[in-house]
Amino acid sequence: MSLTTQEVQTLFEQAGAYLSGHFLLTSGLHSSNYMQCALVLQDPARAERLGRALANLLVEIAGVKPDLVMSPALGGVVIGHEVARALGVPFLFTERDAERVMTLRRGFTLQPKQKVFVVEDVITTGGSTREVIETAQASGAEVLAAGSIVDRSNGKADVGVPRGCLWQLAVESFPPEVCPLCDKGVPVVKPGSRPGATQKA
Repeated sequence: MSLTTQEVQTLFEQAGAYLSGHFLLTSGLHSSNYMQCALVLQDPARAERLGRALANLLVEIAGVKPDLVMSPALGGVVIGHEVARALGVPFLFTERDAERVMTLRRGFTLQPKQKVFVVEDVITTGGSTREVIETAQASGAEVLAAGSIVDRSNGKADVGVPRGCLWQLAVESFPPEVCPLCDKGVPVVKPGSRPGATQKA
């Protein structure tokens, strides 16, 4: 099963997940738009469709099915699990330790030469995906490909392995010190915060 870009965008719009405002991204950058994947993925039927489509795309890119799928917590967990389910393989996720280093916990382990897909919900700079890839490679695993539902970098993010997405677009983002929305005094919101929570830029 595959999905067109328009079909993916429609899923986001139907879920109210394509947001406009002033947002602090995980990368530390600021943006006027945000894709709240959790709103799309809260519907199991939508999550399954997206996971199956992304699984098929990554197999097409890699030319082979992986031994397992890995994602960074928290954003990549649902879509990563759905990709793994579509492929019929195990799913692991990484978390940051006290020093903010991405690591495997909860008894998760990797074996040397295992073939891995790394899956995220949204890629902006590719930083989290690269960290998961490095975690896998440090265990001797082979990362065949990386994927995301949304690529906000318009294809520019480099994670060191072949990569694919279901929806690629260019969304302008800014370092806080040169953010035009900060200059206008618009409060910045960190998505995922409690309703109404804002942070001063």
